[in-house]
Amino acid sequence: MTPSPKPQCNNILTELLSDATWRIFRIMAEFVDGFQFLSEQGPSITIFGSARTPEGHRSYEEARRLGALLAKEGVTIVTGGGPGIMEAANRGAFDENGHSIGLNIELPFEQRANKYITKGIGFHYFFSRKVMLSISSLAYVYFPGGFGTLDELFEIVTLIQTKKMSPLPVVLVGRDFWEPLKDWIVENMQKKHKYISQGDENLLHIVDSADEAYRYVMDKISMVCELPSKK
Repeated sequence: MTPSPKPQCNNILTELLSDATWRIFRIMAEFVDGFQFLSEQGPSITIFGSARTPEGHRSYEEARRLGALLAKEGVTIVTGGGPGIMEAANRGAFDENGHSIGLNIELPFEQRANKYITKGIGFHYFFSRKVMLSISSLAYVYFPGGFGTLDELFEIVTLIQTKKMSPLPVVLVGRDFWEPLKDWIVENMQKKHKYISQGDENLLHIVDSADEAYRYVMDKISMVCELPSKK
């Protein structure tokens, strides 16, 4: 059987660019809708972590407690809207009748929205969703997770390091998970290879519980602004 001829690379490129022209309008719409949606939600903190973390796991229960503690202060909890840590943080805020926001991603054959979201919005593109997860928060809290969690962490840290965004608190919850990573950053990236400046590692603040994260975040927020009283 004679194999089908391969398409010319130039033809593939032309087709991709032609399609991209029309995608621009969808991208623009997602950014406009996302910015408008977030502007109506009040002061917020974004919580990240693995979608695979089950109920009953220590990280799940700590994320749930943190969501509740922050919601009591009138802080809007923002997550990716899915299961695991996202569900836990939304659940904590929901239990306290707080604002529990989910920024969902549309995936084929999969429902990612958890049932503890009071308001949500869906995105087709991962990159526009990532912008919305970071653009309006007063702090960023990371529970243990996989590649997606690390991607979101290092993007925020890079933006702060390069002064493309304000030096907002970046909190990592779970010493046993995060301290080996920070040690590697210090020993390899900073001391051995000089790929980051001395002190850059201090952009990451590690704690071991929801209560520690809550106290650190609230202390930092109180230095720059006053939260509205919870309604």
